[in-house]
Amino acid sequence: MLYYLFEYLESEYQFPGASLFQFITFRAALAIILSLLISTIYGKRIIEFLRKKQMGESIRELGLDGQAEKAGTPTMGGVIIILATLIPVLLFAKLDNIYVILLIVATLWMGVIGFTDDYLKIKKKDKEGLAGKFKVIGQVGLGLIVGCTMYFHEDITVRQEKADSDIEQVVTTQEKSDFNPAIKSTKTTIPFFKNNEFDYSDLITWISPDLGKYAWLIFIPIVIFIVTAVSNGANLTDGIDGLAAGSSAIIVLTLALFAWVSGNIIFSDYLNVMYIPNSGETTIFITAFAGALVGFLWYNTYPAQVFMGDTGSLTIGGIIAVIAIAIRKEFLVPILCGIFFIETLSVMIQVSWFKYTRKKYGEGRRVFLMSPLHHHYQKKGIHESKIVSRFWIVGIFLAIIAVITLKVR
Repeated sequence: MLYYLFEYLESEYQFPGASLFQFITFRAALAIILSLLISTIYGKRIIEFLRKKQMGESIRELGLDGQAEKAGTPTMGGVIIILATLIPVLLFAKLDNIYVILLIVATLWMGVIGFTDDYLKIKKKDKEGLAGKFKVIGQVGLGLIVGCTMYFHEDITVRQEKADSDIEQVVTTQEKSDFNPAIKSTKTTIPFFKNNEFDYSDLITWISPDLGKYAWLIFIPIVIFIVTAVSNGANLTDGIDGLAAGSSAIIVLTLALFAWVSGNIIFSDYLNVMYIPNSGETTIFITAFAGALVGFLWYNTYPAQVFMGDTGSLTIGGIIAVIAIAIRKEFLVPILCGIFFIETLSVMIQVSWFKYTRKKYGEGRRVFLMSPLHHHYQKKGIHESKIVSRFWIVGIFLAIIAVITLKVR
């Protein structure tokens, strides 16, 4: 909203300093500062409110050190992250930008699903919370919205490669003015491919070029899978103090770099990466989100004063997935979100092996002492604060690799 106010003040009254709001970097800086202030200053008040309303975590007995002390710690702290993200976005972002709208919808959508799950667990004393099938339906629904919007919305485009000099010499002035390099495309970024680009339509046009118009049949299911997988991955990672919030902050800050470069025609051309018109505005949302996560860590690091609950973890995963898809970096997710991926994989391996050995030998056997993976290390006697710090280090390492892959062609 402030963006439009200062735009009006500049155009009508030449208000000093109003032009600063035209710069994404300036608004992104304001967004991260405000989100940090909201999450740290007002976060404490929200925690006290949750405590008064007896929104305490009910801890399952897993035989882990320090587990009993966490009983009664306020949960639903994801509300802090959501508010600290949305308020700066509403103030500083262009609210008519389709990418910003998509991210706001994703935040509210997943926030409602997570909040419902937490509410049922705490207030209704239902240990299972929201039934798993309803969570999946919600995640699929968001994936469907994102996939359809990305594929069909006219404002979501990419910039085609520039015409070479020989062609430009024979193009008339009128033809140049008619040429619009920003077009609808199913191209995305993928490491190790030529120019780091891959076109979803290639998965179907090899049968017949005429099938290109049906590429949405491939694209939308992939988007649904990514949204569901990353959201569940973040949810599984939220098992010890600070792990999910800290790992997510690393991922989000890396995505902020990708978003800013991809949305800047000069830097994207210089670095030879895909230019995505209007996507630079997502930087405002991403920096606000990063500030909210870091501010939340103030209260969530060991020993945690608040847990994010599914209100936070499902929302975090959903937002990260939508950001990656919006800036066409979804195929970097297994690397960039490697912590989520490893945690999810550990659960899949544990469950699959247990079922297989129970069927074959009559008793289930385990690969890990406990899954997800962070609980395995807890069972080995490593303190959770050390586990979290080491996972963060791995997350930083993976983020660096994700950045480097953009230049490996």
